[in-house]
Amino acid sequence: MSIPSELIRVIERDAFRRPSPAIQVLVDEILERHGRAAQGILFYGSCLRSGDDLDGLVDLYLLVDSYRRAYSGRVPALLNALLPPNVFYLEREVEGRVVRTKYAVVSLADFTRGTSRRWFHSYLWGRFAQPAAVLYHRNEAVAGMMVSGLAQAALTFTRRVLPRLPAEFDARLLWSRGLELSYRTEFRSEGPGKGAHLFDAAPQYYTEVTRHCLPAVSYPVDAVAGTDPPRYRARIPAGTRWAGRWAWGLRTLQGKLLSVLRLVKAVTTFEGGVDYIIWKIERHSGVSVEVEPRLRRRPLLAMVVLGWRLYRRGGFR
Repeated sequence: MSIPSELIRVIERDAFRRPSPAIQVLVDEILERHGRAAQGILFYGSCLRSGDDLDGLVDLYLLVDSYRRAYSGRVPALLNALLPPNVFYLEREVEGRVVRTKYAVVSLADFTRGTSRRWFHSYLWGRFAQPAAVLYHRNEAVAGMMVSGLAQAALTFTRRVLPRLPAEFDARLLWSRGLELSYRTEFRSEGPGKGAHLFDAAPQYYTEVTRHCLPAVSYPVDAVAGTDPPRYRARIPAGTRWAGRWAWGLRTLQGKLLSVLRLVKAVTTFEGGVDYIIWKIERHSGVSVEVEPRLRRRPLLAMVVLGWRLYRRGGFR
């Protein structure tokens, strides 16, 4: 799919922004850790939506030119290449308060593939179809690749979600339904209605992105005259809708497996990973479990035991 120039302009308008002083401290530390391999840093998630970088974890993505150049050892580079991204935890004190980040490392090449139709699973295109901020880019060429990736993610998301919608829909239904589908493909603690909540946090952005994405997808979509907010009607064959249901079912199965593998991998890279996962799930679902000292000493065992306990108590789906 070619990227409409109007979509690029919408992404560029909202993407480039100066980090807050607290987040700048994190950005500087990440750049120092990974040296000249660092090409760009993206900011997304709940702290971006709320504008409060001291409430919870700041979600960042570090884009690198090479996994091998990003690390001093071969093992983390190999793990990152086999199952991107690697995830790390970082916290710093700024003016008497602690700012925390969970940052993920992915190559520019994987970011470009992962936001396009070449990636079946929604892990990257589902995330970066949502609003994101470019906090750092090494040069203008990298900035262009980052913006193109964000725009391509929105196009991929729209095309993959359309077959799961009724024939007539609006932007809110497209994004709320699509984000719910994307969340189901991972072990997520968020409850029903999260997709609608995300849309309502930036309705103008999602409405504009929808307007520019729909003419570029491969399905006939018409605007319904006289509707405000705008409504659309898509003519999608029954066979395509059936294939879409199966595709999302496969993404869910694939994603649950990949989520388990990423959690196991995170034990080797994420300092305090067990405590973070427990905190994250309790924050979003209200479900908590005790972590015995013996489990803290055995992180892999802790992931299995605590994961089962949390699942039985409804901590994630």
